[in-house]
Amino acid sequence: MDILRKIQDHREKEEELKWEGTFSEYLELLRERPYLAQSAHSRVYNMIKSAGVEEDHDHKKFKFFDEDIYGLDEAMEKLVEEYFHPAARRLDVRKRILLLMGPVSGGKSTLVNLLKRGLERYSHTDEGAVFAIKGCPMHEDPLHLIPQHLRKEFQDDYGIRVEGSLSPLNTMRVEKEYDGRIEDVLVERIFFSEDKRTGIGTFSPSDPKSQDIADLTGSIDFSTIAQYGSESDPRAYRFDGELNKANRGVMEFQEMLKCDEKFLWHLLSLTQEGNFKAGRFALISADELIIAHTNEAEYKSFIANKKNEALHSRMIVMPVPYNLKVSQEERIYEKMIRESDIRDVHIAPHTLKVAAMFTILTRLKESKKASIDVLKKMRLYDGEILEGFSDVDVEELKKEHSDEGMSGIDPRYVINRISSTIIKKELTSINALDVLRSLKDGLSSHASISKEDQERYLDFISLARKEYDEIAKKEVQKAFVYSYEESAVTLMDNYLDNVEAYCNKAKLRDPLTGEELNPDERLMRSIEEQIGVSENAKKAFREEILIRISAYARKGKKFDYQSHERLREAIQKKLFADLKDVVKITTSTKTPDEQQLKKINEVVATLVDEHGYNSSSANDLLKYVGSLLNR
Repeated sequence: MDILRKIQDHREKEEELKWEGTFSEYLELLRERPYLAQSAHSRVYNMIKSAGVEEDHDHKKFKFFDEDIYGLDEAMEKLVEEYFHPAARRLDVRKRILLLMGPVSGGKSTLVNLLKRGLERYSHTDEGAVFAIKGCPMHEDPLHLIPQHLRKEFQDDYGIRVEGSLSPLNTMRVEKEYDGRIEDVLVERIFFSEDKRTGIGTFSPSDPKSQDIADLTGSIDFSTIAQYGSESDPRAYRFDGELNKANRGVMEFQEMLKCDEKFLWHLLSLTQEGNFKAGRFALISADELIIAHTNEAEYKSFIANKKNEALHSRMIVMPVPYNLKVSQEERIYEKMIRESDIRDVHIAPHTLKVAAMFTILTRLKESKKASIDVLKKMRLYDGEILEGFSDVDVEELKKEHSDEGMSGIDPRYVINRISSTIIKKELTSINALDVLRSLKDGLSSHASISKEDQERYLDFISLARKEYDEIAKKEVQKAFVYSYEESAVTLMDNYLDNVEAYCNKAKLRDPLTGEELNPDERLMRSIEEQIGVSENAKKAFREEILIRISAYARKGKKFDYQSHERLREAIQKKLFADLKDVVKITTSTKTPDEQQLKKINEVVATLVDEHGYNSSSANDLLKYVGSLLNR
């Protein structure tokens, strides 16, 4: 089987990556590749950077997050540039717990999982290779073997700074197993793995009465006390707490603010001094990134408690809001559907887009500018170009509300409602109206939505419905016009002849009579008005078309129906306006005649072949648009 062959190949690659040698051999490696001796924070930053960085004006986009985090480029840029980057440079922020704060289903857990999975992969690369003292349960940094009094010389020689003290267990092992010869201590390459508890740990609080601090810091192995004679012998201690196992990598502290205080105080020493107390030993050094996550309500409750001031000052709080871009919200739904059992159901085009519109509207806050309503704001945030608005306006809008995106409908609600509709009605195909109906029905049973919010959300469903009405009409318009493709091309050629004559101050010759005629202003305006070209702007628009035609000619290319997006849209709208009565009659007649039936079949075929519908959703769309046009 192919899968078995791949498993074997993977196993062989893993074997090739393994390395074992003495500490002196490890130092030779460092001489050649000093980047191997990086801190946990530095490793995370380099991992993110290695995936690629796109710079656009004053912003950076980190590709590491592209596949799983949608619409949060600015939040991710802030996270990397304000926490990971300075922490990698050993600035003071590395002595802070990273607390991700955001609404439910906003992507906090996804972000942490992305970092954990990323580190697992990165530790298999040359740049992310990690080496540890062999046999150490905490995967200790071999450089801890260098005595304190020689570290300054080592830094001058290798350019590598050593932080942290050798653990009690390895101090004993150096004496008993290696007779104090640190150069002979065995070092091995390790690979991060959450499953194998190597360099990645996860701590989740349970019942405060039953949870033991040993879950964090390890515990005494009572079965070995008789053998070793004392609880203070490190060989009689299990260094298997999450803080022990996450050393050199990352530890996720789930629901940290719900945790008992005694667990949190251990983090103060670890974050500030890089060590923690365990058993009857001196402080144990650990180099790890601690990531916690919480929601806004829990965070506010936490900081209101004066007893938490010391811990609060050891945190860097990074907001992780909901995505505010319709196109990116669609991607979230597509991903969730791919991972579900409803992936085989046909979802008509624009269904997820309309659901995303509703969701984004619930997350937006009203602008203080009278000229911008929530619909305009939604479009601007999604990158649409609206006349009279620039990128500067968008940046100003984002600064109006610091908490925008921290409330509203979460993605899981939408997917749950889609799933509910499919399962209840046993549908094999759904469209935007099915989903909007389901979203509306679910509001009253959603426990966390207040009556006031319900009323607002119903208004947003109406807005999303109106947006869909326009999308549906345009979709049918395109399909009908496609069936009249020849008419569209003829109309465009006629328009271009008149534009050329207008711009060159020339006359047209009637092909039948040979008579010279002025450019047909009524024809040109009837097309230009379809896309909002004003009387004042018509000259510039026509000259732009002519320049485009010239540019195509210089390159030896033919200017055609697809060459200018706005002109194509204008032609389609003009044709559709002329065809509107045909569409009305064709889509609303209960017993269409042979000619009408042929036209319906042509349009359905176009919707299926060109626009991604199936026959059921295409027919539903035609009936719906027919009803809209007959109102």
